[in-house]
This record gives sequence, structure tokens and C-alpha cells, in this order.
Amino acid sequence: MYIIGITGGTGAGKSTAVKALETLGAKALDCDVIYHELLSVNADIKAEISAQFSDVLTDGEIDRRKLSDIVWNDAHSLKKLNQITHKYVNDEVTRRIDAFKMQGVLTVAIDAIALIESGQGEKCDVIVGVVAPQEIRVLRIMDRDGLSRECALMRVNAQKPESFFRENCDYILENDCTTEAEFEGRCVEFFEELLRIGGE
Repeated sequence: MYIIGITGGTGAGKSTAVKALETLGAKALDCDVIYHELLSVNADIKAEISAQFSDVLTDGEIDRRKLSDIVWNDAHSLKKLNQITHKYVNDEVTRRIDAFKMQGVLTVAIDAIALIESGQGEKCDVIVGVVAPQEIRVLRIMDRDGLSRECALMRVNAQKPESFFRENCDYILENDCTTEAEFEGRCVEFFEELLRIGGE
């Protein structure tokens, strides 16, 4: 099995890169989606988060909007949340990779903003960072999440700078494309070559 880690800041284009890999036959694990699934079904993660952030429970469920408002405005709170969530997400990713191995899956993509910091990168044979100009990222986040410019910029600034990904990833995918289709085409070409190299 060949495991490719995909990382980069929000709005950079990770989802498009993963979609390109899926067209080439890879199975994808989106750590953000897994986290949200765990919030719904795992009582332990809910208990830990609610113990740390006392005002985020609504009718016994984690209010993701309230939690987001807290952590995106305070770096210490974001670090605390990550300390809780990474261990649960890591365990679930390992479980799903093991299941893929049993199914004979040859290529897996792990999509995570905190791929490196969480330890997920240690599972990967190669790590690809997706980067994009800040202004493009801000506009994408505003459009995607319905946020104000101020809130979108706050999310960008709360995450690792582009230099972090350039220093810690094996490859960098530049997303300065004018359309998603153009970037997806660039990703397909890149991953075709990467999979060829990885299969040698």
C-alpha cells in the first residue's frame, strides 16, 4: 500500500488535490470529515471537549459553531482542541487504513490540515503540501463557508504559514490556477508521475 499525505492551509485546494487522486483510484481519508463523524458517535471525544470547553454543548451535542468561534479566536484554545481530537482521529485513520489493507487497496490519501503536527504524517510514504496565495485562499473561504473577509482572514492566520509546508513536505503543489478544473488537471498530472515513481 502506498500512503500519500495531503496537507496545506484551509482554502489552498487540498480537496481538489484529493479528488484528483481519487480519479486515479486512490481511497481518501478526510480527517476533518472523520472528526465531525466522531463528534456525532463517540461519547469519549464529546466528553473531553465539553469538559475543556464548558459552553459548547447544545441538547447533549457539540455545537460546532460555538466551538469554532472559540478556537479560531484563541490560539491556546485551538491547541487544546487539537490535543484532544488528534488522538481520536489518528486511531480512526489507522483503523480505516487497516480495513483498506484487508480489501487490497493499493493507494490511500490522508487529507489533513494538521497532518504533520498530529503525527499522521508518520503513516505516509510521501507528504504533499498544497499552497496558494493568501488572497485567493481568503476569497475561497468566504465563498465556501459564507464568512466575512475578517473571519476568513482570521482562519488563514490561525494556521501554519506557507513556509511551514515548504519546509516539512516532500513535494509542493502550487495552486495559483484561475479555476478549480485547471488545478485538478495539474494535480492529475502530478499524481500520475508520483504514483509511477512510488510503484517502482
